[in-house]
Amino acid sequence: MRDFHLPGRSATWAQNGICATSHPLAAQTAIDILKRGGNAMDAAIAGAVLLGICEPQMTGIGGDCFVLYTKAGHPEIHAYNGSGLAAAAASADTLRAKGLTSVPVNSAHAVTVPGAVDAFCHLATQEGRLGLDAILAPAIHYAETGVPVAPRVAFDWHNDANILQGSARDTYLIKGRAPKTGEIFRAPKQADVLRRIAREGRDAFYTGEVAEDMLAALNAAGGVHSAADFAATKGMATTPISGTYNDIDLVEHPPNGQGATAILLMNILKHFDIASLDPLGAQRIHIEAEATKLAYDARNRLLADPDHTHRLAHMLAPETAARLAALIDPTRAMEAAAPLTESVHKDTVYITVVDRDGMAVSLIYSIFHGFGSGIASEKFGILLQNRGAGFTLEDGHPNELGGGKRPMHTIIPGMLRQDKKVILPFGVMGGAYQSTGHARLVSNLYDFGMDLQTAIDAPRAFNDAGDMRVERGYSDQVRQELQDLGHQVSIPETAIGGAQAIRIHDSGVLEGASDPRKDGCALGY
Repeated sequence: MRDFHLPGRSATWAQNGICATSHPLAAQTAIDILKRGGNAMDAAIAGAVLLGICEPQMTGIGGDCFVLYTKAGHPEIHAYNGSGLAAAAASADTLRAKGLTSVPVNSAHAVTVPGAVDAFCHLATQEGRLGLDAILAPAIHYAETGVPVAPRVAFDWHNDANILQGSARDTYLIKGRAPKTGEIFRAPKQADVLRRIAREGRDAFYTGEVAEDMLAALNAAGGVHSAADFAATKGMATTPISGTYNDIDLVEHPPNGQGATAILLMNILKHFDIASLDPLGAQRIHIEAEATKLAYDARNRLLADPDHTHRLAHMLAPETAARLAALIDPTRAMEAAAPLTESVHKDTVYITVVDRDGMAVSLIYSIFHGFGSGIASEKFGILLQNRGAGFTLEDGHPNELGGGKRPMHTIIPGMLRQDKKVILPFGVMGGAYQSTGHARLVSNLYDFGMDLQTAIDAPRAFNDAGDMRVERGYSDQVRQELQDLGHQVSIPETAIGGAQAIRIHDSGVLEGASDPRKDGCALGY
């Protein structure tokens, strides 16, 4: 239990349903959908689409998603891959011939076809109850009437606004500048797109006038995308992967997401007595950081499009984790491995919903970098992701840019399972941090016995390509001890990540927790 003398927030407790996400309007929308008779899938999609209006620098219908979910009354966890493909004509050879060593992040070459809309339409039809018109109505309403810009959103908007190009500046800036906290952001052109999708389904987005608008923007910027690329976009059901830590199963989405990295990281940490360490001490940070370097090096070498990831079993094998754990020196930091995957970043949104029938949804949705590629379509203002910057241009690498391939993604939804029952859908936003964030949240809960909200609130540190980023929640003494261990320590300007989670208690009571690093909350009824 938290100390009520100190600043903080309590978890949210409810019986009929809970949503936890990074913006209050999206959480409220999800609960409204549940009250209207929708299930957790309806609510999660409704809230996610609205987040593209509330937090357009983080996500939108020009992006991708991954989903883990259970069906009411059934313990099996399902996975759905809503990530889009590179254009069929995309080629690493072409970019290398231009002298490039990485995919330019703010170019049409970095734009993969958005996959989220197809996934939302499929899941709403196959798993939802209410239909697309009801699910999309809240986002249509707020896109037209506007949303007051929240404080953390305004902070991120200001930091990322400089990458907006051409017509994107007209759509996402107010009088040429980032909006301030409390100013109203409207996206009436997106309301038009959503209305078309509500009437006609995914074809309204991937064919016809809307697709032509996106294609025109990409081709004008030098992209090699075609109408066939958009029309052929299709998500896919897939099989989750998992690992065990303290008798708890950590369930992750398989590649092309980086969920395997979180499992490998936890497998490495099992070789250390983490529970004996100070939860806010330098030694815990050091062990986690060293394990992160090793797990991320494996990620950078092995993870890619599902059809090109051939050593997943090796990555998840206990023997692999044992060999890597033996490389960690508790008294000295090792050199960080050079990243082979060219671009990772921090911007995404996450939403989780559990309904009264026990259906649980863990959904993550992103345009990659802040404001994605910075390219928006002229007529409808659809901001296009730059997930293709997650490809490498290294010849022969599994994650090499290629036509029709999915890039390695940083975004990963998670679930915890015990005795074959889902007990906690969760996600930790923060780009490359996400795998480390999953491991740390699980460790906070099961090594240190923290309650759910405290586990999310606790300060974070992350070794990001050799930069040991340590939040201000840690003491100067901890930072000095990390420097003495050989880490290059900095205090990040932006708080690290943002988590959302719902615990499903044996009694059926639901406990929702939301990260104070974001503007959101957990709401229930």
